[in-house]
Amino acid sequence: MLQQIEFSPDDRVLDLGCVYGVVGILAAKLIGQDKVTMCDSSETAVYYSKNNAKLNQVPDIDVKLSNGYENIGNNDFTVILSNPPYHTDFSVAKHFIEGGFHKLVLGGRMLMVTKRLTWYKNKFTSVFGGCKIHEINGYYIFIAEKRTALIKKKDKNPNKLSKKLQHKYKK
Repeated sequence: MLQQIEFSPDDRVLDLGCVYGVVGILAAKLIGQDKVTMCDSSETAVYYSKNNAKLNQVPDIDVKLSNGYENIGNNDFTVILSNPPYHTDFSVAKHFIEGGFHKLVLGGRMLMVTKRLTWYKNKFTSVFGGCKIHEINGYYIFIAEKRTALIKKKDKNPNKLSKKLQHKYKK
């Protein structure tokens, strides 16, 4: 996954499911520790991530104990990086992908590395409208960009303006 990302100095990065912190620590070394948040649902993972951040001279990375996005208040990430657990059902990955869309700014990217192709390709396509896929050594790296807001399924005509907006633009 890290082979497929180039960080920008303006990036705001979330390492989702950071485990021991290698991804977030690398991002912090490249763009600054104040621009990186790392989270994991495991207290042990958070402990090791904090220790590894100190050992790698980026002790001020924001490392949170969080079940997915539960304790992540920011909605202004430009990059979300994740390697979801492989040995669970797809509910964790579904939560990561759907929640990630809402945590990204317009133009923000989500990168995820997995061992499976079809389900992830379909999920990224349904949420983001598509994705790029790279296969490297039996792993799939998905890259999706937030280009628009999600359209609610009950809206049968997504090009039709709401009554509130129609009134606004008539003036």
